[in-house]
Amino acid sequence: MSVPVYFSKPGLICGAGCGSGELWKSCTSGNQSGIRKRTAVSRKEFYVSRIPDETLRAVSARCDTRCIRIEAEALRQIAQEIGGAVEKYGRGRVAVCVGSCDNGTEISVAGHGTYLAEGSFPAGYSLEMQGADYPATFISETYGVTGPSLAFSTACSSSAGAIIKAAELIRSGLADAVIAGGVDIVSDTVLLGFDSLEAVSSEITNPFSVNRHGITLGEGAAFFVLTKDAPAEGAAVKLLGYGESADAYHMTSPDPDGTGAAAAMKAALADAGLSAEEIDYVNLHGTGTNFNDSMESKAVRTVFADLNTPVSTTKALTGHTLGAAGALEAAVCYCAIVENKDRSGCDVALPVQVWDGEQDPAMPVINIITKGKPAATKGRVNICMSNSFAFGGSNACLILGV
Repeated sequence: MSVPVYFSKPGLICGAGCGSGELWKSCTSGNQSGIRKRTAVSRKEFYVSRIPDETLRAVSARCDTRCIRIEAEALRQIAQEIGGAVEKYGRGRVAVCVGSCDNGTEISVAGHGTYLAEGSFPAGYSLEMQGADYPATFISETYGVTGPSLAFSTACSSSAGAIIKAAELIRSGLADAVIAGGVDIVSDTVLLGFDSLEAVSSEITNPFSVNRHGITLGEGAAFFVLTKDAPAEGAAVKLLGYGESADAYHMTSPDPDGTGAAAAMKAALADAGLSAEEIDYVNLHGTGTNFNDSMESKAVRTVFADLNTPVSTTKALTGHTLGAAGALEAAVCYCAIVENKDRSGCDVALPVQVWDGEQDPAMPVINIITKGKPAATKGRVNICMSNSFAFGGSNACLILGV
């Protein structure tokens, strides 16, 4: 990457914690307490990683939805960084890039229920509440920034794509700072939609296991302020490189050989000017579905061969946060770098994967950091890779480092 792009600290919230400190503690301890059963409108029960209602505050915005309340909580944690960017660069030089998929279907379902029962929508109901642009528009309006305001909806790679576009805006000179990340909710529409694809696990997700049954959905938000200059305080974590690919193998199924996923990882390494050997940890997409885990293990093996690079998926802790997943897992990588700054050797701590440890023998062996077992690390964490692979073969890979 020719022009350095720096991350601020992350602002985040999900079922595994509010703030980077809580999330990191959950990731290194394997805390799954945020995943609980929820009964959908169909009366069917699902395991879901959902943010407690009492954690979310009402917002004084044109559209006060659950999605926006989650987004607002994450943004409050980096309000100082946003204000600093505005003061340094000017409102017109600060852009917004947000990835999201389900912006307000909880409002839509309730609104249509009222319409069917009473013949009219409830007072104040507006389609704008679930417009794809509103999570980005909300940030621009709330913080008074007037740079480009862009929305991304490429399913599970949405916020990874938003971070990539943020870097491109900075590299091209169209912005000096970008508020970038993603947000998503777990609504009945999402739950029942994935259930209709037979993709939701009846138990908490068990990624890469021969006994896996699918995903556990989650909700959350994660945001950074990306800038062209290193932050005055804190860690100077950079976006070293990124890669994208579009294999377009199938509308909902990935290329079973993992060629699209491997292409995105290779592109990210090339952009960063790094070899696979220099990556200290990989946060896997790791959804727990038969197709994703099989193809991702093949892709990892293709790119990393016999390097025994430590890997794990944190979706058994956070749930699959869909459009927010790329940014949330980039935040996990950010924390891994910062929290291991003065650690080496056996003192290195990495996110653990919670699963039964029975790796599918039909898949290539990869070095999964398993809860309760000694981790085979490289004794350092300076550079991390984060994978996001979405419906339609929309693949994105981010590399963070110091």
